[in-house]
Amino acid sequence: MSHLLLTGASGLLGRYLMKDLITKGVNLAVLVRPNRKSDAETRIEAAIRVWDDLLGYELPRPVVLSGDINRPDLGLSSQEIKWAAENCDSIIHNAASLSFVSTGRDSEPWRSNVDGTKQVLEFCQQANIRQFNHVSTAYVSGQRSGRVYENELNVGQEFSNPYEESKVVAEEMVRSAKFIDSLTVFRPAIIIGDSETGLTFSYHNFYAILQLAYTTGRSVGNYHFTGKINGSHVNLNATGDERKNFVPVDWVSEVMSTIVTDPTLHGQTYHLSPRVPITTRLIRDIMEEMVGTYGLGLEPEGERKFERTELEELFFKHMEVYKSYWKDDPEFDSTNTQTAVPHLPCPHVNREMLTRLAGVAIAKNFNWKDPKVEKAALAPAFV
Repeated sequence: MSHLLLTGASGLLGRYLMKDLITKGVNLAVLVRPNRKSDAETRIEAAIRVWDDLLGYELPRPVVLSGDINRPDLGLSSQEIKWAAENCDSIIHNAASLSFVSTGRDSEPWRSNVDGTKQVLEFCQQANIRQFNHVSTAYVSGQRSGRVYENELNVGQEFSNPYEESKVVAEEMVRSAKFIDSLTVFRPAIIIGDSETGLTFSYHNFYAILQLAYTTGRSVGNYHFTGKINGSHVNLNATGDERKNFVPVDWVSEVMSTIVTDPTLHGQTYHLSPRVPITTRLIRDIMEEMVGTYGLGLEPEGERKFERTELEELFFKHMEVYKSYWKDDPEFDSTNTQTAVPHLPCPHVNREMLTRLAGVAIAKNFNWKDPKVEKAALAPAFV
């Protein structure tokens, strides 16, 4: 019986894809890297038990392959390699590094996004896995402006950070792989938590900025008589009009799993982007509301009127990582996506949703913990 192999199953999108694909009856295998605390089987069991509790019933378990995309043969045992070659005919390559900074070509995000993709491609060729679903990003557009189409990739654009550039190189590598019979590419925009529940398992992008503001704000202690923190000496180096494309993870996963399970929709590139972007002004407003501050400025850096305190300087030092985050997004044309799944419009990301997402993250102290799983409670390891 053919299985679909999923990389990056332990990340935010990967966890949703596991749940949605299993729910749709897909025979799923997942490639997971052990960490210092848990082996691969334990990590996946803990992740699936979260869905069991939320759904109210027990999901079938995927086949777990303990490996690492950065190692030859994906770090799999000979037994696991043999099983994959005999049982897997398609893959969703979802594993990636989200790092915006790099110390060099041998570090992240290059190591995972480019070298890791090369290892995945070599493994698939050897295992005769010829149906390839690749998770890229809408931000392969780099610093382009205007309308960006789904059939465009490298048009000589400049990049805002190594992450964007590494994802272009990875996608070009996948597209040039001659052994692939069917290639489907997904390019999500900025993925945030669940549109309904606010659930998230990781705290990147929007959450990282919110956490930095929240932590710094709690440390300032410069409260106004209203009980709020005076943030008037801080500006976010943005005009407030910059557009950002946020997409809820539950929608991204539902669209992807729908397309993956329908062969008539394969072979296209899909921008997973919202119909209506939000603005950096709204992000500022959410930060003010959730942090309990006021007066955060929206001015270009060169127009700063105040000297920063030591704590504010620390805030901006950490914010440098996300400097490119405040730039204006292009318009991502999503004709292929809208044509393929017209019944699955992207939920509108608005103030209410972002406030809910921020509240859930703050309540969790920006830290997700899976339930503890005893190894003795698990089925025998892969045989």
